[in-house]
Amino acid sequence: MLSAWVLGRQSCAFRPRICRVWRVQTFGRLSQTVKPPNTPSQQQLSNSLLQSARRFSSAGSHPTQKLTFLQYLRKTVSQRCNITRAAFSNTSQKSCKRGFHIAVLLACHPTRIVAGSVLCCGLAGVGVRKAHCEEEETLSEGLLGDQEDLLGDQEVREEQELDWSLIWEFLQPEIWQLLAAIVLALGSALLNIQIPLMLGNVVNVVSECMADQQQNYLQMIIPPASRLLAVYALQGVLSFGYIWLLAAVGERMAARMRIALFENLVQQDMAFFDSHMTGQLVDRLTSDVQDFKSSFKLCISQGLRSVTQVTGCFVSLYLISPKLTGLLVLVMPTVVAGGAMIGSGLRALSRAAQEQVAKGTAVANEALGNIRTVRAFAMEEKESRLYADEVNKAGRLNELLGLGIGVFQGAANFVLNGVVLGVLFSGGLLLSTNDMSAGDLMSFLAAAQMIQRSLASVSVLFGQAVRGVSAGARVLEYMQLEPTIPRTGGRKIPFHSLFGTVEFKDVSFSYPTRPDQLVLDNFNLKLPPCKVVALCGTSGAGKSTVAALLERFYDVEGGSVRLDGHDIRDMDATWLRGRVIGFIHQEPVLFATSIMENIRYGKPAATDREVYEAAKLANADGFIRDFPDGYSTVVGERGVTVSGGQKQRIAIARALLKNPSVLVLDEATSALDADSERLVQEALERVMKGRTVLIIAHRLSTIENADVIVVMSKGRVVEQGTHAELKKRGGMYADLIRRQTENGNRNVG
Repeated sequence: MLSAWVLGRQSCAFRPRICRVWRVQTFGRLSQTVKPPNTPSQQQLSNSLLQSARRFSSAGSHPTQKLTFLQYLRKTVSQRCNITRAAFSNTSQKSCKRGFHIAVLLACHPTRIVAGSVLCCGLAGVGVRKAHCEEEETLSEGLLGDQEDLLGDQEVREEQELDWSLIWEFLQPEIWQLLAAIVLALGSALLNIQIPLMLGNVVNVVSECMADQQQNYLQMIIPPASRLLAVYALQGVLSFGYIWLLAAVGERMAARMRIALFENLVQQDMAFFDSHMTGQLVDRLTSDVQDFKSSFKLCISQGLRSVTQVTGCFVSLYLISPKLTGLLVLVMPTVVAGGAMIGSGLRALSRAAQEQVAKGTAVANEALGNIRTVRAFAMEEKESRLYADEVNKAGRLNELLGLGIGVFQGAANFVLNGVVLGVLFSGGLLLSTNDMSAGDLMSFLAAAQMIQRSLASVSVLFGQAVRGVSAGARVLEYMQLEPTIPRTGGRKIPFHSLFGTVEFKDVSFSYPTRPDQLVLDNFNLKLPPCKVVALCGTSGAGKSTVAALLERFYDVEGGSVRLDGHDIRDMDATWLRGRVIGFIHQEPVLFATSIMENIRYGKPAATDREVYEAAKLANADGFIRDFPDGYSTVVGERGVTVSGGQKQRIAIARALLKNPSVLVLDEATSALDADSERLVQEALERVMKGRTVLIIAHRLSTIENADVIVVMSKGRVVEQGTHAELKKRGGMYADLIRRQTENGNRNVG
């Protein structure tokens, strides 16, 4: 017992120190070597750190220690954790105190643990350890541990219940494969029940041969041994069958769930994405579906096997020796009580350690994601210190966890060996009175060991089932959301009848995430057909909100937005965005594919010739053909391999490809240098002809020639007219011009 405790303590406490130093050094090197321009994405940097950690942690550490760093780093690489540093510090102190108290309880009162789990841990010691210390088998199934939200107290959601009718819809296409897997799993379990009895027969034959000193040993041993070998082979075939079938069923079901969830997510309103972090949504698609799938497979395979084996083996034990079986039955309540007592303490300490590791990972994710800002302020050392502090706190918690695991393993091994010794002692007494044969004793021990393993599996599955149900409920929660703005259905104006007259009439609006802050208040504006209307004003006046409402990213709270006299709320939203309105943002986003595919995104059915024509109109054809791969050039993640002006012209070509009647330019040139702005402006002047155009800009170069300039302030129109009229009027527009002249730049707001 003492040696087991020492080994557990050393293996679980020594490696966290090495991991802690290694992670701090690795983060320090990353923060020093990451270059701002043309660097790998945040995802790639996090993945490289994850891969290195996985190689290091796999070198013999305890499974819990593997999980503490790997699972939460993997969860966090796709998330932007905007948690404040103060929250890290406060919650870290609470986690450390809670973990210390639990560890002291386990360390200072090992006798209470042993007394509370005598005989029970002999049957379930290994099982409880597996259930609450994240054993290897669960890790191999792909379960990533606790799925607690990394945002902690930032978001509190009501617990969702799992809708089994929806699960049945995903599972129904694979029902026959599932039933076949269940039959094979039950067959494998029934064969496992026979193995202890057949093993006892082999021992009886050996015992008889030794007692009678018979010379025909081979003739007597071959029949029972052959039958046992045949059962082993058949059991292996059945195990292969149900594992393979369940893997296929689980993967297909998970794929359908992911596809359905993604399809529903991309149809949600913009308000939904305003209130949910991208990392949270990606986590639902990946980790939650993975957890549900793995729990489903484990519960079907191991759950059926374990329940069948426990029931069958108890029957076998009773038939072999009712006396010994009665003794074990009396011990069973203690199994549950002891497992719950010890497991709850270790689980709480493990959760505290994992939460602390997640906080350190969030610091690393934030620093690497904002490496340009870190580099600009020369804060590499400060960020490294912050990360080191969080990692050291996590390391101390993991050392306390190692202490608790060492105490528990030592006690479990002691009690396990004590139970084996007790069974041998009791069995020996029965042997001496001829109430039990040697083979029966062997069968009893083997069946008891099978019950132990089955109960261990059940204890693991109970936690996994709870986790799987919770993960499934989270997936279905977003899958059942209905968007308030339907994508399809409604009026469509024939193209030849579409004039492009846009009118905002008595519009009032506030963003769903800020319902108390009115952005537009009784806003009125009319965009005549084939005219250029420019919006300007101070920051926060509501200019970009006007464009968002025209695209129907949101619905107005009061008033209406009309196209050719029709309320856009009565129109088909997909038709409106896909055919009528072209939108060019200040910072256009390109996809990590070829330039050809990025331009064709505006009209998937467009021919190559149409793409070339759109690029020429956008002044993009020349620089595209200068690339070695031309239109096949891959622009990288978010278009990092092209300049801002080139990216803007590709976005213009993408918008032009669908030949929109209404064109919205949201500060399309405000972030460009003079040369790029000239090229983009030339392209815009060429493509604005014959279209209704709404320009949202700060630079005079984009609004001086507009047919109508509208000045906004606090969600209202305060001035309206041409450039010359407004300048002569001496109002707010003239004041903006004066300020930009004094500042020596071209901005008007």
